[in-house]
Amino acid sequence: MREDRLKAPKIVILSTVITLVVFGAGVYVGARFTPHVAAGEVVNIVDDGSNTVSSTTVNMAPFWTVWNDLDQKFVATHKNEKLPSEQDKLWGAIQGMAAAYGDPYTVFMPPVESNDFNSNISGDFEGVGMELAADDAGDIVVVAPLKGTPAYAAGIKTGDILLSINGTSTANMDVDTAVGLIRGKAGTTVDLTFDRAGSSKPLDIKLMRAVINIPTIDTETKGDIFVIHLYNFYEPSANDFRGALRDFVQSGKSKLVLDLRGNPGGYLDAAVDMASWFLPLNDVVVRENFGSSTPENVYRSKGYNVFNNNLKMVILANQGSASAAEILSGALQEHGVAKLVGTRTFGKGSVQELLPITSDTSLKVTVARWLTPDGISISDNGLTPDYNVPMTDADVAAGKDPQMDKAIELLDQQ
Repeated sequence: MREDRLKAPKIVILSTVITLVVFGAGVYVGARFTPHVAAGEVVNIVDDGSNTVSSTTVNMAPFWTVWNDLDQKFVATHKNEKLPSEQDKLWGAIQGMAAAYGDPYTVFMPPVESNDFNSNISGDFEGVGMELAADDAGDIVVVAPLKGTPAYAAGIKTGDILLSINGTSTANMDVDTAVGLIRGKAGTTVDLTFDRAGSSKPLDIKLMRAVINIPTIDTETKGDIFVIHLYNFYEPSANDFRGALRDFVQSGKSKLVLDLRGNPGGYLDAAVDMASWFLPLNDVVVRENFGSSTPENVYRSKGYNVFNNNLKMVILANQGSASAAEILSGALQEHGVAKLVGTRTFGKGSVQELLPITSDTSLKVTVARWLTPDGISISDNGLTPDYNVPMTDADVAAGKDPQMDKAIELLDQQ
C-alpha cells in the first residue's frame, strides 16, 4: 500500500500504514444532497450556504429512481441480513461519487471508517507493521514491511499483492478499508492471503498483531565508509538523522551510504530538513504541483549545507522506497550530491488532504502531486536509479547484498 500526505499541522506523505497512518486535518464545506427532490427534476447541486458549487445542472432523476426502486423492491436473501438506513444509503452514494474519480487515495469515510482512521492517526500502534498502497491496477500491494514487526518476521515482501483479509476479498476494496480490517488489538490474529511474483499459488499467512515499536535509524561502518540505515520519516527522524550525521563527521570518514530501501516515507518536513544538510540555501527540494489552476508550492533547502566537495555519497533505494524517501533521493540525485543505486522506487507522488464533512465523517482527497526539482513527476513510475542493481531472493537467502556491494565499489573508485 502506499501512503499519503495530509495538510496541517504537519505535512505527511507516507502510504497507509497498518500501525500508523497519516496525521493532520483540513477544513472543508462540501456539497450536500437532500432526498426531498421529485424524481425527474433537474437541479443544481448547492452547498449548505445556498451557494452554487457547480455551474452544470445535473439530472438527478436516475439517482432518485434507484433510491425509490431499492426501497420498494429489494428483498434480503438472508434472514439476518441488515438493511441500510436512509443515512447509510446516503453515505454509500457519497462513497460511490468519490470512487468515480478512479483515484485509490480519494475516499469518503462514513462514521465507523472515519473513527477508525482518526484512531490510527492519533497514535494507535497495534497492528502487524506493514505499509499498504493501491497500484495502478487497483490492487492493494505491500510498500514495505517495517523492520522488527510481525509482518517483517513473517517474510512479507515489498510488492506482495493482498488478496484477502480473514477470507474477505480485497477486490474493489480501498486501502483504508483494508487497514481497518487488518488492524486490531495486540495478541489477536489476522489471516492474510497474498499473491507474490514467482509464486505458483497464493500465500496464506497468519499474523499475530502486536504493539509496534517503529524503528527509525541505525548506523554502521564498512571500512572507510559510514552507513546510515533510515527506516522512515516519522516524528523523531530528523533529529535522529542529525545525530547520525554528527557521528559521521566525528568518524573522520568522507564516504557515506544512505540506505533508504524499504523506507515508506513520513513527514515532508523531515525530508526537507535532511536534504538541507547537503544543499545550499534555497535549492529546490521538491515541487508541489496542483495542476494548471493553482501556482505550485516550492519547498527549498534551509541551507545547513555542512559538507564540502570532499563528500562522496550513494543512496540505496528500491521498490519499497516511497514518498518522503523518494523526495529526498530525487533532490540529492538531481542536484548531483549522490548517486542512486538499487531498483526503481515505488512512485508515491500524490498529495492527500483530510477534510471533515460532518462531525463524524471525512473525505480524504488527492489535491496535488510531487515533482522533483527538475519537474519530474514521482508518481510516474518512481525514480530511476543511476545504477540498476536488483537483489534476488537467492541473494537474501545467501546473506548477499549486491546493492550495498555496488555502493561500496562506487565509493572506493572515488
